[in-house]
Amino acid sequence: MNEHVQPSGFRTSLLEEAEGAPRNPTDNPTMGEIISARFSRRGLLKGALAVSAISATVSPLALMTAARADAAEGSAFSFTEIEAGVDADHHVAEGYDADVLLRWGDPLFPDAPEFDPTAQTAEKQRRQFGYNNDYVGYIPLEGSSEHGLLVVNHEYTNEHLMFPGIVTIVEGKPKIAPATKERVDVEMAAHGGTIVEIRKVDGKWRIVKDSPYNRRITADTEMEITGPAAGHARLQTTADPTGRRVLGTVNNCAGGVTPWGTYVMAEENFHGYFSGELPAGHAEAANYKRVGVPDGAYDWASFYDRFDVSKEPNEPNRFGWIVEVDPFDPNSVPKKRTALGRFKHEGAESIVAKDGRVVFYLGDDERFDYVYKFVTAGTYNPDDRAANMDLLADGTLYVAKFGADGTVTWLPLVQGQGPLTAENGFASQADVMIESRRAGDLLGATKMDRPEDIQPNGVNGKVYVMLTNNTRRKDDQVDAANPRAKNAFGHIIEITEAGDDFAATEGTWEILLKCGDPSVAEVGASFSTETTKNGWFGMPDNCAVDAAGRLWVATDGNSPKETGRTDGVWAVDTDGPARGTSKLFYRVPVGAEMCGPLLLPDMASMFVAVQHPADGGDDWEGFGRPSYYEDLSTRWPDFRDDMPVRPSVVAITRQGGGKIAL
Repeated sequence: MNEHVQPSGFRTSLLEEAEGAPRNPTDNPTMGEIISARFSRRGLLKGALAVSAISATVSPLALMTAARADAAEGSAFSFTEIEAGVDADHHVAEGYDADVLLRWGDPLFPDAPEFDPTAQTAEKQRRQFGYNNDYVGYIPLEGSSEHGLLVVNHEYTNEHLMFPGIVTIVEGKPKIAPATKERVDVEMAAHGGTIVEIRKVDGKWRIVKDSPYNRRITADTEMEITGPAAGHARLQTTADPTGRRVLGTVNNCAGGVTPWGTYVMAEENFHGYFSGELPAGHAEAANYKRVGVPDGAYDWASFYDRFDVSKEPNEPNRFGWIVEVDPFDPNSVPKKRTALGRFKHEGAESIVAKDGRVVFYLGDDERFDYVYKFVTAGTYNPDDRAANMDLLADGTLYVAKFGADGTVTWLPLVQGQGPLTAENGFASQADVMIESRRAGDLLGATKMDRPEDIQPNGVNGKVYVMLTNNTRRKDDQVDAANPRAKNAFGHIIEITEAGDDFAATEGTWEILLKCGDPSVAEVGASFSTETTKNGWFGMPDNCAVDAAGRLWVATDGNSPKETGRTDGVWAVDTDGPARGTSKLFYRVPVGAEMCGPLLLPDMASMFVAVQHPADGGDDWEGFGRPSYYEDLSTRWPDFRDDMPVRPSVVAITRQGGGKIAL
């Protein structure tokens, strides 16, 4: 999720929250309060006493030297770390190639037009790679790590970087021209997702343009609504009185690939696409306030009534879901899976539990919102793909409550249980799923610091939760053991499910990392002493666990002014003496966010998604002014005067072949 502040006069990013009051109105404890309680009681007593006892007999210098030696020897990653910094290009570790595989506007079909940024149309864009690539997944063909389907989410659009002639400078400040239907249509076609066949040829990845699998999914693609909320009156509209069909998907951030080979897209900040005002006293007013609808960041409502809540008050209830797509059937109708709840979804990574049920971990990417998981009712059949195709239609959604004693409890969002009753406005399971946030409020879920990507690790049995930041946490929510007021850099939590069973309803948790610059004492970062000045990071966002069980973390929000570095991919040790050690492997051009990453099963290829390069510009001394189409802080990846900046998917391979970082 992007939180870059756009220059004055540009529409702020959909993904940048207003600086007003938090949307979670409850008194549920925050993660900061729980961390504080846990470590003031457990960590300070147990940990500090142990350190004091050791320090009484061993010098601090000796302790530090020993820790560094153990960390260096025990690291699971072998590569030469790159230098953190900021410039117009991307950079990867020595001995590796970072090749641009797909750029915004690249043709995906033999008859697709070549990209012309000065004459873009919606018709062309529907046949070309979309904008702001985020999640990247891979589905092998015939089990191969060198031939398969790449699935990519297209989260949102940046008009000022996409379209020529729409920005003017007025009294030194940029102003963007009012939206037109033609521009809106292009933007809608640039949203959604891409499915494209790729093949490795002579060590380099190539797309297969004549593949029968290639497909674009957009904000106009017809979709089916399934699960508890399908057909409910709260999802019925003028265009769809059945409440079972909807046009399109928007703001697809992270996602996932299921064990049965389908592609799941997570609808995140859907609130920004809606404008207008609900009729006075409308039944959805409280529901929409909880999710920030309407926001009006995009002016699509001026041209399409379904985005105007005064005309179609139920339309926002048809967004904020997980969407499942069969990539092997380009004519299949994508399904919005309402059993997985409605909120600002970030990611939907899955793993098969001991009993064969499939568990999906889900973050709700907003400050003070919740961590969820979904457990299917049915079990996965590895020998019958067709039998798995509706597993996401039925199951139990849980929300997490983190205890100060280091336990985590997964609370079921089931109508009729606990406070989720008709008296509290939940007359059916459909109501619970439509208002998953409010259900979590009533259950007492723990208010988190922007939960984003969550990855289960099938090798060590852990689950890693990326918490990007929360600058609104108040001073009175922390103490000496947790100096994270106005948490600008975020942290990573590691969950161990009870009995090493991912479907368990209880478990334990630890902090893997508190992020930020460890050389600044008041930041309170907890990287190992082996982590270099290039190795620390802030704002963890997306992550990946490779086939060896190693953790890779991508970031969103490092800025030239605040951190002196761009976003990138860091390798993070999670086990042994190197636990908490981080190394920088790849970094993006100025203004970009790092999305993905993805390592293929053979660990010989990594894919990353570079989103909104050149956004911003005035916080980098190398440019020093707002960046827009005619005056860009970088023209990556083409570096041509006649080409704008282009979000792209990059394929990283080892020179001469071999596994990455081994």
